[in-house]
Order: sequence, then C-alpha cells, then structure tokens
Amino acid sequence: MNRIRPKNTKFWFKSLLVLGLIFTLVFGSANDALAARTGGRIGGGSFRSPSRTYSPPSGGYRSSPSPGYGYGYPGGGGIGFPFLLPFFGFGGFGGLFSILIFIAIANFLVRSFSNAGAGGTVGYSDPTRVSVAQVQVGLLSSARELQQELNQLALTADTGSAAGRAAVLQEAALALLRHPEYWVYGAAESQQTSIDAAEAKFNQLALTERSKFTEETLSNVDSLMRQGYESLPAGGGELSNQLQQESGEYIMATVIVGVEGRLELPKINDSEDLRRALQQIGSIGSDRLLAVEVLWTPQAEGDTLSTNDILAHYPNVKLV
Repeated sequence: MNRIRPKNTKFWFKSLLVLGLIFTLVFGSANDALAARTGGRIGGGSFRSPSRTYSPPSGGYRSSPSPGYGYGYPGGGGIGFPFLLPFFGFGGFGGLFSILIFIAIANFLVRSFSNAGAGGTVGYSDPTRVSVAQVQVGLLSSARELQQELNQLALTADTGSAAGRAAVLQEAALALLRHPEYWVYGAAESQQTSIDAAEAKFNQLALTERSKFTEETLSNVDSLMRQGYESLPAGGGELSNQLQQESGEYIMATVIVGVEGRLELPKINDSEDLRRALQQIGSIGSDRLLAVEVLWTPQAEGDTLSTNDILAHYPNVKLV
C-alpha cells in the first residue's frame, strides 16, 4: 500500500490555504461592495376596485305635489301619462287608473336608466382590465440633484391618498425628464391582465427591485415613513471617488404603476423612446392610478452603483 508522504501532504495543505485566501479576498471584496447598495422607495395604493358613487341624472323627475293626483305635472316632472287622468274622472275607472299609474312609473324608470347610461354618472374604465407597467432609467452619478429631489419627495409626499400618489408619480417622472443629459440606460415594459393577476405582477416587480437593495434607507409607502442612515460610514466618500475613477458610477431609478384600462409603453431603443415612456407614465391621473412605487439606488450619500452592478442586476436595460 502506498502511503502519502508528509511533504506531499504539506504541499497540498499550503495549496488549499492559498486558494482559500484568494477566494476570500475576491468574493469578500465583492460582498463588501454590494453591502454599500442602499435604496429609496415612495408609493402605495391598492388594487381594490374604486367606489362608484351615483349622481342623479340631470333633467330627471322632480316631485310637484298636486291636490287630487299625488304626482307631478308634466312641466315639473316630465312623466307623460298622469296628465290624461282629468279627462276620465274617478268613478268606475279604478282599473284604468291603476294601469296609467303603472305605465307612468315604468316610463320614469326607463327614462332614468337611459339618462344614466347616456352620461348621468361618472364614467370608469372596465375594472377587470388593468395594466402593470415599469420604466427604468440609469443616469450618470453627476445627476446628484436627482437624488436630492427624490429624497425631498419621499420626505414630503402624501402617499396615503389617490391624489397624493398621482402627484408622486408626476413629480418623479418630471425629475427624470429634467435630466436627459445624464441618461445612459433605459427600459420599459407593460402588460394588461385581470385585476387579481395585476396585483401579483405589480408586487413581483416591486419585490424584484427591492431585493437589489441591501437596505432601504428612506421609505414612504402608504403614509408609513421609515428612514435609515443618511450617509455611509467614514471613508465612504473616498470609496465613491475611487469607484467613479475606475469603473464609473450611476443612479438607477425605477417607476412601477398599476393602472385601470390599457397602457402601452414604447420599446426603448433610444433617448426619444425613453422620453415618451416617461411622459406617458407621468401623465396618468388619480382616477386611473391604482398603485405606484418609485424606487432608486443609491440613496445614501457616498454610496455607489458601478458598471458591474448595472450588468449584474439590471440586464434588461439598454444603452440610450
């Protein structure tokens, strides 16, 4: 039987130790870099169908009491048959009187429903048709004012009301539209589905983006405010400058919406397509907007997002 010599054992032990050190240095550095990835989040909403309040149709029946009849005159209510009653009298015509009352009521109901269908109530899109859409914009880190605008929006936005969430969407889209000179990457997608499936799709997109953050350092969702540290520990600024010189530095912003009805976004091939997508998604009103989330990274001062981070975590974006 061949025995392993002590020298060979020592050689293999040293080799494994060296490989372990290399593995620790390489992947440990990568983990340290990823640990600095912070994110911000604004939004909220619900995929429950909006309440539909009924408003009486204009020009409808107005009761005008009349001694002897109990119904309105033709000029006051617009019911066409009771005015015939005076020609018949009351004695011996109980059956005819009942028939006329029935016809008058039926006429009133038909006209009321017709007026309601013609525009007497507020119109809504089909609640079973819901679109879920997402727009992503990658900008150069020179657009630091964008981070400040989103931070300020998160600190002051009213995310507990439909009007407030629509304002969040509009302001976020405007903030991105104001910095086209910094656009580097872009992507957009939208799909139409049932309201139940739309909620699941919306949550999937939001969770996917949130999982890319090591920590959500600023969050305002459904009026629930959460705030972590505002800047990285000492030395973060030097790390930021070093990464910016070596591999570049970026800001990635993502806007996700759930909308009643159809919403089709252009496929992003250039900056003009990205501009149109941001304009479309930013113009959605509160009457159609079901839910919205605006997410961006990095959020904390001194944090960085390198080219390698973009390639690893945002493979769907294109150069614009």
